[in-house]
Amino acid sequence: MPEQEQLLELIATAPMGLEAVVARELKEMGYHDTAVENGRVTFKGTMADICRCNLWLRTSDRVLIKMGEFTALTFDELFEGTKALPWEEWIPVHGEFPVEGRSHKSQLSSVPACQGIVKKAVVEKLKESYRKEWFEENGPRYVIEVNLLNDKALLTLDTTGPALHKRGYRKVATEAPLKETMAAALILLSRWNQNPARPFYDPCCGSGTLPIEAAMIGWNIAPGLRRSFNAESWPALPESMWQRAREEAIDAVRDDIPLNIAGSDIDPKAIEVAEAAAKSAGLAKEIAFQVLPAAKIRPEGDYGCLITNPPYGERIGEEKEVRRLIAQLGRVAAELPTWSFFALTPTKQFEHDFQRKADKRRKLFNGRIECQYLQFLGPLPPRH
Repeated sequence: MPEQEQLLELIATAPMGLEAVVARELKEMGYHDTAVENGRVTFKGTMADICRCNLWLRTSDRVLIKMGEFTALTFDELFEGTKALPWEEWIPVHGEFPVEGRSHKSQLSSVPACQGIVKKAVVEKLKESYRKEWFEENGPRYVIEVNLLNDKALLTLDTTGPALHKRGYRKVATEAPLKETMAAALILLSRWNQNPARPFYDPCCGSGTLPIEAAMIGWNIAPGLRRSFNAESWPALPESMWQRAREEAIDAVRDDIPLNIAGSDIDPKAIEVAEAAAKSAGLAKEIAFQVLPAAKIRPEGDYGCLITNPPYGERIGEEKEVRRLIAQLGRVAAELPTWSFFALTPTKQFEHDFQRKADKRRKLFNGRIECQYLQFLGPLPPRH
């Protein structure tokens, strides 16, 4: 078992396009030795940092332990490279260790075959360590992933379990919901979080993800406080370590900050779902939801942020409705000169219908849909 203060190489996985946002989160948490690659940010941390990062990372999908990386052109190289890694330091004799895999631009292109080789190599290593021939695998879960890219094999252990977007407050979702991690990223990119007393509004709020994530950011609530993680059952990370991380997170909550957060949607069922999710998150009193078409919204206050993920109009006949909605939002924007507007959309004619050129745009992927995050910047609030 690695020592608790030993520095480990950890990986925070990132949805495509959000690597820099995850890296910024890690830096703000005090991890400065980071390396940004496609789909992940590598950094160094202790056992306690595994607990902390799972509780606190808002835009990452998972926290992985990097076990090793090596060239693997043949199954023999994959087997020997895997077997050489210290699996016995992590996986106890009764541990369950399924293997997941991916392969891209590599000689070893059969993912099931690679998974089988890795499983066999780990079993052989544990046989030597525990002097056993058979493992029941009825204990804590250690998901191993083999990721082959350009003939390099990266072997990791997943400390998270269900992905970090599963915060625990959303029991039901509307159709095509925005993932919580993406919602948090849109808010952090807007920089609304630098002054959470500013008004916040989402006119197409669906199941309420953007307003709820905004409230959690505004009050500095760790997004993982209401859920559990795979590594909580690992002997290497004792319960006291997780308890300490949770207590620190509870102490960090700043629920004395006044919030001005609202969301609306034309669909009454969506608002029901949003209100239930906000209640589950303990934020029902902090967010005002209402059933309202976009044309009738009148956000209150000055220097606010309107952040939204409007419908994409993917079904036949919906495109006109979506374009009409965007035009309505454009008219609302014209009446709110101090506000900033942010929209995640795959719609190419958004700026034309909104009747304004975006000040900034950023390519992001909402699931597998390529989108632009369009940013129409208003003035910043005056400094007091």
